[in-house]
Amino acid sequence: MNLLVSLLQEVNIEEKLKNAPDDNYSIGVFIGSMIPFVVLVIIAYLVYRYNKKRVKDE
Repeated sequence: MNLLVSLLQEVNIEEKLKNAPDDNYSIGVFIGSMIPFVVLVIIAYLVYRYNKKRVKDE
């Protein structure tokens, strides 16, 4: 349950960038904010490919 809550919490990126020690921190924040979307796209593609292959074999 804690994991679900932490995943759904809204991250204030503007505040993190304002308090950043240097410019490299902003690159890390950007990459960190993109990781969940990339993971979801990969999972969606794998499910699509699995179902396409399964339908093709039938």
